[in-house]
Amino acid sequence: MRLLVWIVMAIPLGSVAFAQTGNGASSATSAVLPKDIDPQSFSRLPVVKRDDLDEDGKRIYDELAGGPGKTVTATGPAAISLYSPKVAESIQMLNQYLRFHGVLKPRDFEVVILVVAREFDQQYEWSGHEMGARAANVPQPLIDAIKYKKSEVGVYSERDGLLVKFASQLLHQHKLDSDVYAKAVELFGKQGTLELATIIGDYAMAAIMLNATDQHLPPGREQLLPLK
Repeated sequence: MRLLVWIVMAIPLGSVAFAQTGNGASSATSAVLPKDIDPQSFSRLPVVKRDDLDEDGKRIYDELAGGPGKTVTATGPAAISLYSPKVAESIQMLNQYLRFHGVLKPRDFEVVILVVAREFDQQYEWSGHEMGARAANVPQPLIDAIKYKKSEVGVYSERDGLLVKFASQLLHQHKLDSDVYAKAVELFGKQGTLELATIIGDYAMAAIMLNATDQHLPPGREQLLPLK
């Protein structure tokens, strides 16, 4: 059975009942959400109902849900992407390949996602992947260094430092220094280096989708990034 592509982002965290915008402004209950935010999806897009899709759309819905008879989580990238089912399917296929069949280790994957989520101040993406990073044995001091944009050399191994620099240069400079590229090829190979860049693009795309639709954290999911 195919796994839900963004399952880690769909798991509720904590026990605090509040909603949180993708860019940081919190609210106490769904009653005080902005007027354009749907109370079920906690975004600008209402939940897509399986019955409203054509047959191909229903097939794609079931793939994202994890099988027939299951329901796609109402919040997050998978739910949003169902407004264009073929887009949803393509993202699913890319993400599953990178996560489960790609060259990079799960730990590398999660470190890079945290850098991307932090760059976009994406609370929803971060809240799922901080948990994912811990599960992949990313140490808390490294998670905190990315979260609070610290630059202490001591928390970074050579590999972690390269992952952070690789992602940060592409997101900030929109290019990659020759020495950083060469070191990435040395550590990850040419295929791994390409897949590293693709992971950054994949999760930057997810962050942009979440920000465009103003995805809030649902009740029970704690905001973990510092407020602006």
